[in-house]
Amino acid sequence: MNDVYTHGHEEPVLRSHEWRTAENSAGYLLAHLHPGQRLLDVGCGPGTITVDLAARVAPGEACGIDAAPEVIAIAEARRGAGEGNVTFATGDVYTLDFDDASFDVVHGHQVLQHLTDPVAALREVRRVLRPGGIAAFRDSDYAGFVWAPRIEGLDRWLDLYHQVTARNGAEADAGRYLLGWAHAAGFDDASASSSTWTFADRSSRSWWGGLWADRVVGSSFASQAVDYGLTSPDELAGIAAAWRRWAEDEDGFFAVVHGEVIAHR
Repeated sequence: MNDVYTHGHEEPVLRSHEWRTAENSAGYLLAHLHPGQRLLDVGCGPGTITVDLAARVAPGEACGIDAAPEVIAIAEARRGAGEGNVTFATGDVYTLDFDDASFDVVHGHQVLQHLTDPVAALREVRRVLRPGGIAAFRDSDYAGFVWAPRIEGLDRWLDLYHQVTARNGAEADAGRYLLGWAHAAGFDDASASSSTWTFADRSSRSWWGGLWADRVVGSSFASQAVDYGLTSPDELAGIAAAWRRWAEDEDGFFAVVHGEVIAHR
């Protein structure tokens, strides 16, 4: 597949990815983990979630894969000396370089929303799962995001984000479709849940608003939006300013909605 990653791996994107932990991004999975399992983390990015999950399955091993060699290099550099049960490698979720029935758990966070064929990816995930194993995926649902106060620039940001992802053949509102995609991939025993990230205090607003202000002018999303003829650098600068206004508002509130699925092999 020739998927186009909407976000890219520029610094403001990695700032978000490196904040993620098992606790804030994979809580729905933790009760299913136990020592000795073998775990695969697809689309692992800089590996912060992978390392946390590895600690929960130790002495079992965890492997994180990502299609981008540059981000795998970051994950390798971040890995601590005591994290010997973790490995990282470049890989393609559509053609996993593992034998059938190789893993007890396959996890993916914010992955399926960027794929042109998420069902094909889940079929491949199912192939490498052992009988009784689980696939665990969590994706945001952009149309479900809510915020206050209403700022026109943020409305335009959300509309533009949907336009860019649609141009890339991806589904920005993936969270609501995870259960259906799992069923279509052959998982008969699957259950869905949801959770949120909330940014509503001064510190979290500054972090969330600041990274999105930077992303709308300095990431692959920005360059794609301009290259596709959907916006201009001047409009993106205005959207960035809107994000900063939101972050400075004492009444500012932003909730990021995620869908989650646990699918049993």
